Amino acid sequence: MTEHMDEAAYAKLKKERTFHKFTYRGLEIDPLLALSEAEFKAIVHARARRHMNRHADRRPPVLLKRLREAKKNVKVGEKPKPIRTHLRDVIITPEMVGSIIGVYNGHLFGHVEVKGEMIGRYLGEFAMSYNPVLHGRPGVGASHSSRFIPLK
Repeated sequence: MTEHMDEAAYAKLKKERTFHKFTYRGLEIDPLLALSEAEFKAIVHARARRHMNRHADRRPPVLLKRLREAKKNVKVGEKPKPIRTHLRDVIITPEMVGSIIGVYNGHLFGHVEVKGEMIGRYLGEFAMSYNPVLHGRPGVGASHSSRFIPLK
């Protein structure tokens, strides 16, 4: 038996390995879009459900309205224009998938393209508000002993 697969076996294997279909709690994107707000609340995890119940105020519906307008005014095959927001605590819903949101991180608006895998999570999780510390070698002036290191 040869080490390499023959062409027919490779084509069959490639056909079997079709692209990964996104599902959230067993539902694909079209059935998720058909859910009402109450039905969507019922399938998200407890923390998101609690947040949605307690913060059902005016802010997220305004953001959703602006996202809808941006998606409506786009040509086929293009991405919608980014919508800027300071709302980092909004739960991502199926309606937001495909939108581009500029999420404020305290310094600038980081563009986040909403994908299906992000459903049920907070917008702020995708716009880091700090730079992680990289612990490397100490620089000049980090300690008193570094005074005697000749600079090149």
